[in-house]
Amino acid sequence: MLLILGLDIAGQPFRWLTPQEAVSYNATGKVAWSIGEPVVVFHGGYNRRGEQSIVESAPIIAIARSDVMAARSHAYPPLGERNELLFRRDRHLCAYCGQIFGRERLTRDHILPRSRKGTDIWTNVVAACRNCNHRKGARTPEEARMPLLCLPYAPCRYEHFLLSGRNILADQMEYLTAMLPAHSRLVGSEVCSADTPGTGQLIT
Repeated sequence: MLLILGLDIAGQPFRWLTPQEAVSYNATGKVAWSIGEPVVVFHGGYNRRGEQSIVESAPIIAIARSDVMAARSHAYPPLGERNELLFRRDRHLCAYCGQIFGRERLTRDHILPRSRKGTDIWTNVVAACRNCNHRKGARTPEEARMPLLCLPYAPCRYEHFLLSGRNILADQMEYLTAMLPAHSRLVGSEVCSADTPGTGQLIT
């Protein structure tokens, strides 16, 4: 499904928008600025002269009067109950044996186990294959003599949108990847590959 990248007035991403939501922002004059050629075109009703109304949306739009969105966008993104974002952050690599696995063979491992008051946050979890997770058990990596091959970190806002996005358009990919920090594991990864779709247009 084609989605529009919604930014706050400062250029920070705040949400993936449906085409209908993006068109509504455009139609009500709430778009402060945009990037890219229109990818959504909505045809509305006709006026007395027989002219049909048309509302377009670019792939990236900044919403005016979005102070609340700007404040919220600086918080770390939620980890979530599903492991998909975690596995994509760690590039499907087991943090202990270093092998790459499919989603069905990976688990979420807590560096400080939850049974020992370890918290379920980005900086305390890594992707681990089922064998390594079972071997480590309720121990720390040091206690299990299983050193971490990569350290966990909380993705920034731009990484989170790359991890959570689907069918990201070229303009959106370019905007998000340009803001990635140097330490990001997404730099040069398949998540940021050149295989992103072009700026196809949705017309309704």
